[in-house]
Amino acid sequence: MFTGIIQAVGTIRSITPAGGDWRVTVDAGELDLSDVAVGDSIAVSGPCLTAVTVEADAFAADVSTETWERTAFADLAVGSRVNLEKALLPTTRLGGHLVSGHVDGVAVVRERRPEARSERFVVELPEGLGRYVAAKGSVALDGVSLTVNGIDGNRFDVNLVPHTLAHTTLGDRRPGDRLNVEVDVIARYLERLLPGAGADGHGLDAEALARAGFPGLGEGG
Repeated sequence: MFTGIIQAVGTIRSITPAGGDWRVTVDAGELDLSDVAVGDSIAVSGPCLTAVTVEADAFAADVSTETWERTAFADLAVGSRVNLEKALLPTTRLGGHLVSGHVDGVAVVRERRPEARSERFVVELPEGLGRYVAAKGSVALDGVSLTVNGIDGNRFDVNLVPHTLAHTTLGDRRPGDRLNVEVDVIARYLERLLPGAGADGHGLDAEALARAGFPGLGEGG
């Protein structure tokens, strides 16, 4: 598990095909790897990856075809900047929200505009994910924990403060860019557990949610 509070920005050093998958080596930047061992988890712009080699200033991880095809990893190239966060410890301050590192889909930046010293991003979700995002709830974009200002169908907006813009890769993003998105884990499991969901975890309607005391969640957000 992670918190969505980015600890460093790294750089992709190499991407090497490996038996149908890929091995990705990441220069860790200012991330302290002294307490990281082979087998530990590191979130790389959202997806949780397992370190297979660890050096003083870099680590490598294997990326499966599933991850490559279902996240924005396919957009990465040598030299790309990535957000890095080590797995949380019991003593870690939970400054963001609980993030699993399991990406739900790829969102697209539709608007970016200044708002005082912040920047407001309007982001479009893949079809079907809007129902899991709520105003003033939490969402992770490229591994960054953010608070949702408002949602309209499959689009929502967030404000990025100067610190976030300067210390994560989100400051580089422009309209049309793709972002890894992870919805709040509670919302994801809520639908699966509530009466009315089908065996595949889908099909929960607004009436079932309202009966359970969650009006609105079954209506796209």
